[in-house]
This record gives sequence, structure tokens and C-alpha cells, in this order.
Amino acid sequence: MKAWTLLAPVSLIVLSSVAVLAQDAPKADPAHYKVVFENATVRVLKIDYAPGEKSKMHQHPDAIAVPLSTAKMKFTLADGKTEERVLAVGDALYTPAVTHTPENADKTRMEAILVEFKTPAAGTAALPTTRPNMAMKVLAEGPRASAFHMTADAAFQEPAGSKHDYDQIVITLSPAKMSLSIDGKPAKTDWARGDAQFIGRGVPHESKNVTGKPAEFIIIGIK
Repeated sequence: MKAWTLLAPVSLIVLSSVAVLAQDAPKADPAHYKVVFENATVRVLKIDYAPGEKSKMHQHPDAIAVPLSTAKMKFTLADGKTEERVLAVGDALYTPAVTHTPENADKTRMEAILVEFKTPAAGTAALPTTRPNMAMKVLAEGPRASAFHMTADAAFQEPAGSKHDYDQIVITLSPAKMSLSIDGKPAKTDWARGDAQFIGRGVPHESKNVTGKPAEFIIIGIK
């Protein structure tokens, strides 16, 4: 009993030291984590692991992961515990702040987009449950944001000057065509797999399905 009494505080100090020393992901492991863009609200990372590759211990704030491929990942946490997860393309995962070492435990490449939340606390905006000419399916929910699989039918459009009271990030899982103009800037029409665009709350924008057939996207709605 005495040995445990002495050991427990030491163990906590060691674990706390590991968490404190763990670096930000792109700094600790730039080979696997690239910054796509960031602003005051979010940072968006592209993750890329070849089969069998392992990272270094690093940390993330609260985030939502959007897999671009299907693979099995092994995670070693700061306390030494491990867990495995199968990340499937077309899904999304809300992850609370964590310190870990990921490893691609599969024989296929793992690619994903990670949306990290930078604000000190969750917002209070209400996220929509329906949108005109758009089918919505909830993929992941958390205190800061939700991830939706969106299917825009052929008639989908938002007129110039459209605004929302929440932030959103549009992500494509495969090449697609959708016209999106944000704050009067030239429209983005051709989308490659893994492309991501940020639409800030209250920012005027215009979008339209230009394919003549349903178009699928992942949208992260941020409260």
C-alpha cells in the first residue's frame, strides 16, 4: 500500500510530463501532417500515412477527422494504453483533445482531413437539421461541431448574398463539380478529392450544383 501511495504521484507526474512535452502535430511530424489552411477558428490538416508508418508522440485539440480512405489505425496514448480504430471513407469522427502516437496498422494508405478547433470554448450557434434541395446525414457530433454527409440534388443553389450564423467547412471525398463563391471572390467549380473550403459565419456566399446530377460532400458545421 505504501509503495502504491508513493508511486501514484510519480506516475501522474511522468504522464503529465509526456503530455506537456508532446508537440503540435505538424511540428512533431511534418512528414505525416500538413497544414492546408488555418484562421482564428480552425486549422485544417491533411494526414497521410503509408502502410506500416508510425508517427511521433504529439497532441491535438478537439477535432473532427474525415477519412479520405479506409484503413486500420493503432493509437498509443500518453499513458501507454493502445486502441485500434478502422477509419472508413465516407465517415467522420469527433475526437476530444488528445496526446497520442498513431500508426497505420493496415496494408493500405491512410489519408484524412483533420479539422482542429482553435477557439477556447464551444460556440452557441444552432446547426441546421434540414436544408433546401439537400439531403443531410449526421456522421459525427460533438460539443463544438457536427459533421454531415450532404447530397445536393440537381436543383440545389444558394443565391448571392446567402449567409449562415455558423461556420462551415466543405470537404470533397472524390472529384466533383460545385460552384462556390465566397465573399465575392472567383467561384471554385472544380473540386479534387480532399479539397476543403471554409465559409465563415455571416460571410456572404453563393453556391450552385452545376453537374445536373446529385453531388456529394462532407460539411463540418461549427457552432
